[in-house]
Amino acid sequence: MDPSRFGDGRPPAPPQIENAVDALERRRWTTADLRSAGVPKRALRRWLDSGRLVRVRRGVYVSADTPAPLVDAARLGARLGCVSLLSLLGVFVRNASGLHVHIDRGESRLPPRGPRVVAHWRTPGDGGDHHLAAPIVDALVEAVRCQQPRDAIATLDSAWHLGVADESVIAEVFARLPARYAALRPLLDPRSEAGTESLMRLLLRALGHRAEVQVRIAGVGRVDLVVDGWLIVECDSRAYHGDWAARRRDVRRDLAAARQGYTTVRPLAEDILSSYDEMVATMFDILRHGPTRAAARTPPR
Repeated sequence: MDPSRFGDGRPPAPPQIENAVDALERRRWTTADLRSAGVPKRALRRWLDSGRLVRVRRGVYVSADTPAPLVDAARLGARLGCVSLLSLLGVFVRNASGLHVHIDRGESRLPPRGPRVVAHWRTPGDGGDHHLAAPIVDALVEAVRCQQPRDAIATLDSAWHLGVADESVIAEVFARLPARYAALRPLLDPRSEAGTESLMRLLLRALGHRAEVQVRIAGVGRVDLVVDGWLIVECDSRAYHGDWAARRRDVRRDLAAARQGYTTVRPLAEDILSSYDEMVATMFDILRHGPTRAAARTPPR
């Protein structure tokens, strides 16, 4: 800890989580840390009473504005990791229920963990004992192990697209995974802007079709996927299509695409996530009909 942060007798101003780096750098302090930084006992008591610091375990403290998942992990003597950390960072995970934490092997005197806690045991040595979050590579490795392959691909796509990971991080993730996971690496595509787009891309590939990602079409704009050169697939979610203005824009885009011979379908994100088998059957039936192009006619005056 940098003692200068406490030079005015007050705890550090609590930062807000604005990006992945901020979340990953969140720290906890022990009583010994505060003492070595020149913080007197009465100041620590004042900060606790005012709510600027929170005691998470005996002799362990965090800033009062620390997000709840990080606090919950710290109370267990652990660091937030796997899908729980990635979800906090805005990365797509299909199921973020429960609390996934990383615990150093050899830790003792840990409080009991409830049934919703998933513990990932790790070998100490990254030098981040005071961090509340696991290293991003650790989190991604465990997230791949914890999920079905297609969901793991969607998570890695999302982390890469958002800048939480880059190509070197992805390479390190696969270097640390067992060899059987290497088959997933060629299937990643960071151009996918949502987890549901990744899942749909993989679905279409499994059906034997070619899906181009984030294609720009003149007069239409950028679309999520173009399949076999004729079918536009837009993976709609309420977050981006929840009002009439958005609906009106989509209708006009679909008409502009239809004038150029494209067919547009808009599967709902919730159906991609919760009715996968039905979505497979639906896309199979749509694609087996192939493109239909009416005979060219002169537009009526």
